[in-house]
Amino acid sequence: MLLVAPTVTCAARLLDTDAVTPVPQLLSLLPWLGAPAAAALLLAPAARGRARPALAAWAAGVVAAAVWSALPYGPATTAARGPAAAAVRVLTANVEYGDAVPALVDAARRERPDLLFVQECDPVCADALSAALADRLPHRAGAAREGAAGSAVFSAFPLTGPDVLPGTALGMPGATTRVGGVAVRLRLAHPVPPVPGLVGEWRRELGLLRDDAAARRGTPAVVAGDFNAAQDHAAFRAVLRAGGLHDAARLAGRARTPSWPADLPVPPWTQIDHVLVSGDFAVRGARFLDLPGSDHRALVVDAVLHRDG
Repeated sequence: MLLVAPTVTCAARLLDTDAVTPVPQLLSLLPWLGAPAAAALLLAPAARGRARPALAAWAAGVVAAAVWSALPYGPATTAARGPAAAAVRVLTANVEYGDAVPALVDAARRERPDLLFVQECDPVCADALSAALADRLPHRAGAAREGAAGSAVFSAFPLTGPDVLPGTALGMPGATTRVGGVAVRLRLAHPVPPVPGLVGEWRRELGLLRDDAAARRGTPAVVAGDFNAAQDHAAFRAVLRAGGLHDAARLAGRARTPSWPADLPVPPWTQIDHVLVSGDFAVRGARFLDLPGSDHRALVVDAVLHRDG
């Protein structure tokens, strides 16, 4: 019994698939599922007869798979080289229906980001942030939708070509900006969560992000937000591969720092808030911030854009 869920989940991870409910939900718990597998390994000697070596081997294999899955996904560095165009600080935050706006204002004033990606931010929330942060982030592109479907990107640099990724339930706005004279494409990510009944839609929306990233592969880009997916989800890894993108937390040595859920008596257990950068960026650091009023932690990334990525 201890081995069933870890076995199915590790098999999905090894086979690069998210499968069907409950596997996508269980993938959010990797590598924590190594704990029941380890318990089974310790209990295997108590098994009777010829089942003992088989159970021990099974448990050992699952523990090994769980340990392997815990390794950071993707390369440890980017190919960024040449002269630096500019240093860029990126902040992404899910404000949970706007409830964490005051905390985000304080964090933005303290952290002074150049780019701010905000999820679950309706027009009232976006206007409040624009007014509070106008001196630092005067430019804005957003999806003016109600409730969790609203979102906005705020920038210290002028934005051009604003759009919203079509075919999504939650707004995913994008735009182009110029950083140190280099054009950079921005996209906010916020697919629906993989709750039972929505796994197909979650996979489809991550597929739209994948296709959007692939269409701009080879150009400087930042994709940030609440992906509702961890590095253990195949659909998330597909976005990285298709777009030639790198997870900034992984580059900064924070690949397993959990960001959700942050509003429970127990600590958060999975990282679903990400900043992805193209190979034109070198990442200098990543920090997760507590954000009172939200069920997510915010993420701050310090990066340097190079002219020859």
